[in-house]
Amino acid sequence: MPIRVRLTLVFLVAMAAVMLATGVFLTLRLRAELENAVDAGLRSRAETLLAALDPADPSLGPVDPLAEEDEAFTQLLAENGTVVESSPILEGRPLLPPATVRVLSGPAFLERTVPTAEEPVPARILALPAGGGLVVVVASSLEEQREAVAALVGLLAVGGPAALTVATVVVWLLTGWAFRPVERMRTEAEAVSMSEPDRRLTVPRTRDEVAALAGSLNRMLDRLEEALDRERRFVDDASHELRTPVAALKAELELALSRSRTKEELEAAARRAAADSEALARLTEDLLVLARADRGRLPVRPAAVDLDEVMDQVARALSHRASEAGVTVERRVDATQPARVDPVRLSQALSNLLDNAVRHTPPGGRVRLTASRVDGAVVLEVADTGPGFSPETLAHPFEPFARASTVRGREGGAGLGMAIVRAVLEAHGGSVTLDNPDSGGARVRLRFPGA
Repeated sequence: MPIRVRLTLVFLVAMAAVMLATGVFLTLRLRAELENAVDAGLRSRAETLLAALDPADPSLGPVDPLAEEDEAFTQLLAENGTVVESSPILEGRPLLPPATVRVLSGPAFLERTVPTAEEPVPARILALPAGGGLVVVVASSLEEQREAVAALVGLLAVGGPAALTVATVVVWLLTGWAFRPVERMRTEAEAVSMSEPDRRLTVPRTRDEVAALAGSLNRMLDRLEEALDRERRFVDDASHELRTPVAALKAELELALSRSRTKEELEAAARRAAADSEALARLTEDLLVLARADRGRLPVRPAAVDLDEVMDQVARALSHRASEAGVTVERRVDATQPARVDPVRLSQALSNLLDNAVRHTPPGGRVRLTASRVDGAVVLEVADTGPGFSPETLAHPFEPFARASTVRGREGGAGLGMAIVRAVLEAHGGSVTLDNPDSGGARVRLRFPGA
């Protein structure tokens, strides 16, 4: 059900309940006020009669304050209920039955239908013992009061639904007017598509909740467009990087099958194909890690790990490549306590950093890997004596495939190393920073909570 319809129905129900409660209150209040006025008049008449009544000569006589015979009645009754004196219009019929008169001990108000010479009349009665075995009974017709209450009820019955209808129509129009900017925003949002990702919603100048909503939606669209652009660049770069090892692997296999080969030539072709397959598998694994990290579900299995052992395994794995490049790898561990990390993910991050450092360090240079504890946190540092990070790299250090064009290609790597390092550190609740120290070279610091 549309919000406009729901709001109108809620208002209709709430307004109807309020008007019904108000009508009942006004009716009861008017009835009570009229009854109090009648009771006050009856008391005044009864007191006047009692003051003028002579028990030795029980007669209402000239002190009867009746103004209209068909609206006010007076009787003087004996203890046994017989009529001593009465208003002529009552024709001698008692206002109260004998049983009620006999049990009367004080002033009592009652409502009865009084039979008169013309027609029965609803009346309010006050019976008051007068002494000497007499009871003064005064009554007043309730017809005018009931007519006033009925008129009010009729007015509410006619005016209430009319007012409710008018108010409902007004609310329907107001809600339609209030939701008009929202409807415009919905139409504009429907028009935003893949072909027009830069299209934005019109922000009203009202400075209200609708304007705030439009601003929030536009900021969301900005983030979505940025994510879409990043996703497209990622897919384009990944396709380019995957094409290179796949093409090389295909070329190696086609060359090996193009003519008869000696055993040595086939072994060499197989080794080159294996190397290309390894590069392809490593790139695929790196892409999978980044995809999982983007979705916030990079799995880690923390355990108590000896940092010296992990660093030694990583250094040994890269020792052959470092030796070929003429680069010395040094390591130092100042953190004596075990760290609680995922050894596989940590090894993956360190391997990326060491591989990058070895590739960019000239022959005769050094790569230093250290571990220490600072304020309870574990800090791993990879530093080299190479040319350092370029300004472009420092500006966007963790963007996948963000590297200088001169290093793109099979020998330069895919440009995923730093993005993977950040993903691993964030999964451990840590952080990574890059800088070029004053002493030269490049430095990367990994910081994550200790054990």
